[in-house]
Amino acid sequence: MSQHVTLGATGPSVFPIALGCMSMGAGSWYGPADDDAGIATIHAALERGVNVIDTGDFYGMGKNELLVGRALQGRRDRALVSVKYGALRGPDGAILGFDASPRATKTALAYSLSRLGVDHVDIYRPSRLDPKVPIEDTVGAIADLVKAGYVRYIGLSEVGVETLRRAAKVHPICDVQLEYSLVSRGPEAAIIPALAELGVAMTAYGVLSRGLLTGSKLAANDHRNHMPRFAGANGEHNGKLVDALAGVAAAKAVSPAQLAIAWVRAKAAAQRVTIVPTMGARTPQQLADTLAALAVTLTAAEVAELEAAVPASQVAGARYPAQAMASLDSER
Repeated sequence: MSQHVTLGATGPSVFPIALGCMSMGAGSWYGPADDDAGIATIHAALERGVNVIDTGDFYGMGKNELLVGRALQGRRDRALVSVKYGALRGPDGAILGFDASPRATKTALAYSLSRLGVDHVDIYRPSRLDPKVPIEDTVGAIADLVKAGYVRYIGLSEVGVETLRRAAKVHPICDVQLEYSLVSRGPEAAIIPALAELGVAMTAYGVLSRGLLTGSKLAANDHRNHMPRFAGANGEHNGKLVDALAGVAAAKAVSPAQLAIAWVRAKAAAQRVTIVPTMGARTPQQLADTLAALAVTLTAAEVAELEAAVPASQVAGARYPAQAMASLDSER
């Protein structure tokens, strides 16, 4: 079994890769997905020692939590359940806004506990900063839930340095979820140094840039069709980066996905911060391919070679549409 890492100075001991469940089951934003395959993937992950299982109450309008709950029956003691909340959705699936007020925070957790079929959530976090609510109030509400035994640890997602510092004064923060990959390196400038200083880990999502770096083929109803890096001329341009990564991976006799994960792990060591890639495998085979990345190590020279071959400055398009980018505290 791979060496566990601590999720920040105050967090739990975790497997060095986490399993993200957003792409699983009914209502997946990544096109059709089979519930049984998702459950089998979660079971396979737990068998391999993966213990962070990440979901969100707005994934699939609650269906994702129901799927995770089914998968954890009889296996709850092996899992650290990480839940994001706050996004408001209409009956047609539209995103209506965001609410991380204390009342909404506690209400959302109550429903998550019910859907998951558990008596506590291990890591609870707002999926974004609510601009209408001081972060102290949001974190204070989760801290109340920690005291009451309904939550074990507090995390954040897509927050900037000032917000992180303010939050950490209210209650210890174990980790921050941030998009981080070969072509999404924004956190390196200020956020990662602050994480290292404060003893907070990163759970990195989008390590494959949502499948961009592995040349994923998108179904018609896949929400990535509307994302800037996949659309039109941007998608064609970014294909050159995909080819470059594939070439470096082939020379090292690993898959592009394994190389992209190894890069994140190497950057964590270089920047002296714990980074746990959160990978969205949908099948046991995808999971096995992902976990094989733990055997891939990169020297400083190989990291430099890879960054030269796949320069972040050359990616076309932002990681989210303009309106979504404008709402991200981590981008300010």
